[in-house]
This record gives sequence, C-alpha cells and structure tokens, in this order.
Amino acid sequence: MKTKDKMIAGFSKFNKAEKIAWLVKHFFKSNPIETAREFASFWHTNLEAQKLFDGISENTLTNFYMPYGVAPNFLVNDKLYCVPMVIEESSVVAAASSGAKFWLNRGGFKAEVRSMTKVGHVHFKWGGSDPVKLFSFFNVLKPRLLAGVKEITKNMEKRGGGVTGLELLYLPEIEEGYYQLKVDFNTCDAMGANFINSVLEAFAKILDQEVASYHEFEGSEKEVVIVMAILSNYTPECIVKSWVECPVSDLGEFGEISAPVFAEKFVCAVNIACNDSYRAATHNKGIYNGIDAVVIATGNDFRAIEACGHAYASRNGKYVSLSRAEVKDGKFRFELEVPLAVGTIGGLTKIHPLAKKSLELLGNPSAEELMQLIASVGLAQNFAAVRSLVTTGIQKGHMKMHLANILTHFKATETERETAFDYFSDKTISFSSVRQYLSLLRGHTIAVNG
Repeated sequence: MKTKDKMIAGFSKFNKAEKIAWLVKHFFKSNPIETAREFASFWHTNLEAQKLFDGISENTLTNFYMPYGVAPNFLVNDKLYCVPMVIEESSVVAAASSGAKFWLNRGGFKAEVRSMTKVGHVHFKWGGSDPVKLFSFFNVLKPRLLAGVKEITKNMEKRGGGVTGLELLYLPEIEEGYYQLKVDFNTCDAMGANFINSVLEAFAKILDQEVASYHEFEGSEKEVVIVMAILSNYTPECIVKSWVECPVSDLGEFGEISAPVFAEKFVCAVNIACNDSYRAATHNKGIYNGIDAVVIATGNDFRAIEACGHAYASRNGKYVSLSRAEVKDGKFRFELEVPLAVGTIGGLTKIHPLAKKSLELLGNPSAEELMQLIASVGLAQNFAAVRSLVTTGIQKGHMKMHLANILTHFKATETERETAFDYFSDKTISFSSVRQYLSLLRGHTIAVNG
C-alpha cells in the first residue's frame, strides 16, 4: 500500500466504530474482523463511563487496561494507609508492600513538606538596549500585573494560594535582549496547571500593553516580543522529604547476613548511586516505580513529576541518587527528598472514577498529605529494591513475580500454573526454562512465540 493511501483528513470527526474500521482496513489487512472485535472488546459496558473515557483524550478507539492494586500497611506520620497503585511491572506493588510491612513495626515512615512553590515564566525579548531602564520600569509594572489578574487569582487567594513571587530576570547569555518574568505560585490542593498558565498569559498581555504605553520609553524601547508564557514542570521549591530510621540492631537478620553487615552494604549501595550516574539512573527509576504508580492511580501527571525529579537529581551538574542512607551512632537512617507537584482537586482527580476512588481510599487527603504519602511509597520501593540487591539479588524475587506473566504468555491452564509455581519454587526462572517445563508437561515442544 502506498503511503498516500494511509493519509486521512477529518479522522477526529469519526466515531469510534468508524475509526476502528478505517484502521483495520489500512493497517490490519490479514485479520481485520478479529482486530476490530478485539479493539471493541475493551469498551466499557457502561455507556456513560465509556463516553467519559472517550472525552479524556483524542482519537480514542478503546481502553488500555492497567492493573490497579493496593499496597497495605503504610504507616506514614503515625497514620495507616492502604495505597492504590497502577502499574504493569509485576514486582512493584509486592516490593512496596514488603517495604511498608518491614517498617510498620519500626516506627513507620516520617514525612514533611518543605515548600509547595510552583513556577512559571513569561519569556520575552525587549527592544531596548539598557537593562537598567527595564528593571526600573518593572517597579512600576509589578503592581499593575498583580492588579490585572485579580479576577483569575481571587478564588485561589481565598484558599490561601495565588501568586507568591514575581521578579524580572535578564538572561542575555541565552538570547540577546532576552528576559523572563519569573512567577512563583501556591496552588493549594490543585495541581494548578491551567491556573498558572492563565495567569502567565494575562501577564504577557499586560506586559505588552504597558511597555508600548510607558512614557519614558522611546523608539525600540516600546517594542516587546512575547516568545511564550508557560509553567515549568521543574519545581525545585515544591519539595517533600520522607525518611525511616531505627537502631541497626532492630533491622534483624537477612538470611546469613547480620544487621550490621546489611546496614553497611545498604549504605554503600546508596552511596554508589549518589556518586555514579549509571547506577543512579536505575536507582531513581526504582523510586519512580513506586511514585508513578500512586501518581497514576490518583489522576496526577506522572510525566511532569518524573521530568521534575530527574532534573532535580541533576541540579548540581551531575545526575545522582534522590535518596540518602547513613549509619550514625548505631542508628540506621534512609531518606528521600524529591520535588512533587500533585493535586487532589481538579483535572482527572475528579473526572476519572477510579482516581476519585483512590483519593477516597486514602481519606481524601490534601495535596500536602498526598505528597508525603507518595514520597514514602517511593522510599519504600527503593528500600525493598536495595535490600534485595545487597542480600538475595534482584532477580530471585523479580523473576518469581514474572513467572505468572510467562505462564500467561504460554496460555497455561490453572493446573499447569499451580504445578509450575511449585516446580520453580527453588529453581532459576527464565523464559526458556518455563517453556521447556511446559513442553514436558504437555508432551510436545512449544514454539518460542507460544
């Protein structure tokens, strides 16, 4: 088929059935009917619910299901939670649950929010040549900017938020004549993206008008080019910290590994991640296994949160671990400091039915409480992963969890699954070993693709 035959105009105006019909006609020629049925099989049986999901995104064909699980026994600031987690990696919920259970009788997790400041910028270029004149003008401009957005900010201000900082930056090293209005925000329990962008775009219009009419500017000084007005997903002042600690002797034994040896190896492993970027990337990925799963379950933006966290891990010029560990005066301490801009009102948190249920499960927390909980889940995940690495190794537990997925791939019956779990209880698990075992059970060779 030629490329032009796959081009289409007005696709977004098709209904779901028409979209699927076009798709299978042009991209699934070998089995179009079966493919169409498979896409449709994931539609929600509740028509109103499906209509809601269709409206969340664009060109929706069907629903892509993800496992929704829970991790119990999370004691955070002396409050017990059962945490919702949405993730496809089989070992993540198990690891988070294990980490939570380990610390449940050792004081649990402590957490505190350091600050909740979010940031946005109006990026612009000014036609004048003397930055001093623009900074002098900014003293006149600032109260006019704040007054000009009162209608947008008044409701947020009633809740204790709004614009909390406003400054002018001159950055000629980026572009000649380039400036920023840097704006700090507190959006309370809202993630606040729409609020922030609305304020910034209003600031941009006011800036343009005020520069053009300012009586002390002449010629090119009255010219301003608004490049863009947009929030930043890098929020290094929206910070939460979570930690666990106990006497080294209370850590217990790990097989043949004593508590002091375990603590020494654990601290060493984290220290490696604090200094080696290769290790840090995998180390932090494990943290976000836990964080992302809760963020998704509560209807927040995991992409923004990950981008911010990885930028924060690089803030000193080198990508390093987000967690720290130490043994001091006989006490083991493990902590995580991470930026987390989340919300509990607005957006998907009130639209997606399971996001609403997730927040209800957590007791309808404030954004600050949710930040503390999410950071604690990330720390629990990290603890469980590093504990495995320095004791049994990561693959033993991971592959046992993965065994279920391999058996599903080979369409194992319930009897075959029970037998396989028993057989592999003390054996190395791999794709090929499971295939070989099922071949023996069935009396014939199973193809690689199942």
